[in-house]
Amino acid sequence: MSGIDMETQKTDRPAPGRPPKQWYGELAGVAATALALGLGELVAAATGGPSAPLVAVGGVAVDAAPTPVKEFAVAVFYTYDKLALQAGIVLVLAVFAAFIGVVAMRRLWFGLAGVAVFGTIGVLASATRPSATWAYPLPTVAGALAAAGLLVLLRRTLPRRAAVSAQDLGDDTGPDADVAAQGTHTLVQGAGSPSSDAGVSVLDGAGRPPGRRRFLALAIGAIGAAAVAVPGGRGLWAQRVAAARAAVVLPSPSIPAAPLPAKVSVGVPGVEPFVTRASDFYRIDTALTVPQTEPKDWRLRIHGRVKRPLTLTYEQLLARPMVERYITLACVSNEVGGRLVGNARWLGVPIKDLLDEVEPDDRADQVVSRSVDGYTAGTPTAALRDGRGALLAVGMNGEPLPVDHGFPVRMVVPGLYGYVSATKWLTELELSRFSDFSAYWVRRDYAALAPVKTQARIDTPASGKHLTQGLVMVAGVAWAPHRGVSAVEVRVDDGPWQQAQLAAVPSVDTWRQWRWPWQATPGEHRLQVRATDNTGQVQTGQVHRPLPDGATGRHTIRVTVA
Repeated sequence: MSGIDMETQKTDRPAPGRPPKQWYGELAGVAATALALGLGELVAAATGGPSAPLVAVGGVAVDAAPTPVKEFAVAVFYTYDKLALQAGIVLVLAVFAAFIGVVAMRRLWFGLAGVAVFGTIGVLASATRPSATWAYPLPTVAGALAAAGLLVLLRRTLPRRAAVSAQDLGDDTGPDADVAAQGTHTLVQGAGSPSSDAGVSVLDGAGRPPGRRRFLALAIGAIGAAAVAVPGGRGLWAQRVAAARAAVVLPSPSIPAAPLPAKVSVGVPGVEPFVTRASDFYRIDTALTVPQTEPKDWRLRIHGRVKRPLTLTYEQLLARPMVERYITLACVSNEVGGRLVGNARWLGVPIKDLLDEVEPDDRADQVVSRSVDGYTAGTPTAALRDGRGALLAVGMNGEPLPVDHGFPVRMVVPGLYGYVSATKWLTELELSRFSDFSAYWVRRDYAALAPVKTQARIDTPASGKHLTQGLVMVAGVAWAPHRGVSAVEVRVDDGPWQQAQLAAVPSVDTWRQWRWPWQATPGEHRLQVRATDNTGQVQTGQVHRPLPDGATGRHTIRVTVA
């Protein structure tokens, strides 16, 4: 080798430290994975939203997560637990993708094998989802092929400096290795030739090697396209359902909800309204993304231990007599004083009428409800037939159910926690026995029978607030669905319990507002509240976490009065 050639190689050799090739590989891997996810979302708009790779893998993660992990997620992230999970999955994928990219830039086939592993996981996850069809693996397959193609293209476009670095590290399989070597020679023969971009001396107008410019354009372009495709694909998937929901005309109820009493509100600012707006209503479920079902595709199948199985379309359900009722729902994950509880005006078909029609077996003590995403809940058959007014709801606060809250159809059962009764996106009712089948949360250590516990909450003043001495109105809500609240009491520090004033309610199935006028004195004080239901049961002071059948204890706040 000539002295000039040796000098040229020394000039091209990168400074000691991490070789440039590594960050090129990391970027390539992230770009390829982003493209796979984005294309997968677009294809899933046609094959069904749950078939998208991120949604399918996330769904498996949700199902496989231990109960303590789920409880931790709800406690920490509240109703944003699914968003946090998706962010975590994306972060793990990014690390895996960066590794694949680095490997691919050094050994292409090893990188492609990593893509195949990623694709296999996605295919298995999508194919095993409860609502899976033959088309569910297609988004993952399309995404994996696109990722592999982009890795090959980026490897071929790898800047020559990085290719030379690979040779310096003893990697004779770097992309365009022969071209890189030729580029070193080109520097001697004619570095200023506009037709050569092999050496570092050949720069574009911005002072960068053309190979680097093309590499960055491809990689960043793929990431940008994915950033548009992921929400775009989900938007396409949801747009049809939103349009179909907007076209629904709800029938007038044959039995309207009772008019709200004039004094249903205590008139204290800061207390949650008697009727919770749909946008403020809590949402806790196992669906990583909101299931999307058009009314024309919806079917309800009632089967199992029955004499007369029944299948209904959405139109047939709407044609049945409708009942409208105010009902309070509560989540079993709600901590004492928490806000995973809400009250709304529901419109629907009485479940009792449907069960009477199919004639259940006398031994069928459980109704297993299934969602379109495979979620199951087990409700006591007796609770659906005892006249408490359980509904297959199609409307909420005068409008078709919001998609987030179960459109087209969900269950609403007064007096039971949602995990055993309030299945959203309902598609199936199976008459069964508790001894024969354990529903989703029961298999995860929750109780099979779960009546809502009597609870009271202080909405105002907020805990930690600094108050001025004198009259302070302490107020909030209390609930004991299907039993009703008969009394609410408040005490300051360790003083005697004081009776609060109760607002009126339309039935025992809703929460009840309350207020208590307090002559606040200077100092730090502890305020505590308890409720009594219509059976005479006083809210317990024993503190217990939500698992296995709901939290107990008394809501307590601390304030400072000056």
